[in-house]
Amino acid sequence: MNNLKICLITDNTSKAILAKKQILKFYNNSPINKCDAIVVIGGDGFMLQSLKKYYKFNKPFYGMNKGNHGFLLNPFSIKDLSNKIKKTNQLILHPLEMTVVSKDKTIKKQIAINEVSIYRKTKQAAKLEIAVDGKIRIKELTGDGTLVATPAGSTAYNLSAKGPILNLDSQHLTITPISPFRPRGWRGAIVSNKSTIVIKNLDSKKRPVSAVADNNEIKNALIVKISVNWKIQFKLLYNKKFGLQERNLAEQFKF
Repeated sequence: MNNLKICLITDNTSKAILAKKQILKFYNNSPINKCDAIVVIGGDGFMLQSLKKYYKFNKPFYGMNKGNHGFLLNPFSIKDLSNKIKKTNQLILHPLEMTVVSKDKTIKKQIAINEVSIYRKTKQAAKLEIAVDGKIRIKELTGDGTLVATPAGSTAYNLSAKGPILNLDSQHLTITPISPFRPRGWRGAIVSNKSTIVIKNLDSKKRPVSAVADNNEIKNALIVKISVNWKIQFKLLYNKKFGLQERNLAEQFKF
């Protein structure tokens, strides 16, 4: 990448739009199919959207934070941007794929980089059955719901739900209950990333639930099948001092 060609993907916020104008003073905005790297300007949510929308171009993504937390992104800096991108470390992520059978018998699929969550839609607690690789592990989970998180997503919603942080090198997924009432003492489980997890709504008439892949919601879910889609890969670029590996490890030592 001697003459680095970048394609700018920008969130529709004042901070992100201003950042784009600053970058365009020094760099041309190349077409996405001819660029060396896709530069995403925004927050974590916009980064997730951009990865899913543009991964088929098979380009690496370099995120620049103009949102809030910015866990998936690099700090915003225009200085020597071209060399920064050339010297990055690349991380490959594979997403979860959820297949949802809805109450009207339609079947829909979505991918998730962080987590797939199933949660109640009314004041009534959800009642869910959880099976792993064809074996029922929880006959009835009563509570607000449950989620399945990747190592990259284990520091997001999963951590807020008191789930374990998985190292990025981990070959596992975490299944974490959301405000469980019964089984009272169940704190979740860590399973192989080659597992297939099936979650069933045991009382869809009285206790409807939604299935959400990151921020994409499917309502009135009856059955949710979750597994890693190994055919899809996201190439993320990180500055060596601010890599996702280091941030993930740092989260594990916070108290």
